[in-house]
Amino acid sequence: MPVLSDLLHALFLVPLTLLPIMNPFSSAPVFSMTAGTDPLVNRQLARQVAINCWFVIVGSMLVGTYVLDLFGISLPIVRIGGGLLVASSGWRMLSRSDDDSVQEAVRRSQAGGLSRSELVRRSFFPITFPLTTGPGTIAAAIAIGAGLPRTPALYLAGAGVAMLGATLTVGLIYLLYRNSVVLMAKLGEVGTLVLTRLMAFLLLCIGLQIMWTGWAQLNGLQP
Repeated sequence: MPVLSDLLHALFLVPLTLLPIMNPFSSAPVFSMTAGTDPLVNRQLARQVAINCWFVIVGSMLVGTYVLDLFGISLPIVRIGGGLLVASSGWRMLSRSDDDSVQEAVRRSQAGGLSRSELVRRSFFPITFPLTTGPGTIAAAIAIGAGLPRTPALYLAGAGVAMLGATLTVGLIYLLYRNSVVLMAKLGEVGTLVLTRLMAFLLLCIGLQIMWTGWAQLNGLQP
């Protein structure tokens, strides 16, 4: 059944493309430091982050290409720029010897105590952006949206499947963040460090692949 296989491919294209770039494992320690050990706050913050991520992903897929057209930016350029950002993020994660400034800011604010309303406000910055849905994720989502069919009926079907894929993606992020405290406790400090470095290397490779795809399209090596 080619139609069913095409739909399944389109459905899983979103999480398979975005999750390695979003790399929620590397952001889980920051989330756990922000949310603390209160299960209710943890669940509330994870849900709000997932909602924020869904709007960022879907908005980038459905509106991103029109914004690019407005400013005269081609998709290969976006791929090169986004790939560069993803690769540089992976390189920083591989080479850094301590937490970055965002993590330090979260740690300082955690030490002073945060109310639940402040936790909800903090769900967008820094956890949603730039830690979970950064520029690389937005660029990849725009690329997915650019591949949607332009025929109105097919576009609506493709957009619906892409939105389901985005829902699946943020659902996995929600589950991971909600259980981040338990996950970090089981991994331990060494396990978290190893996992972060492995994901950073994967992120570096993904960024280089995105850059190569954009460069190849600019030079007519790919359609």
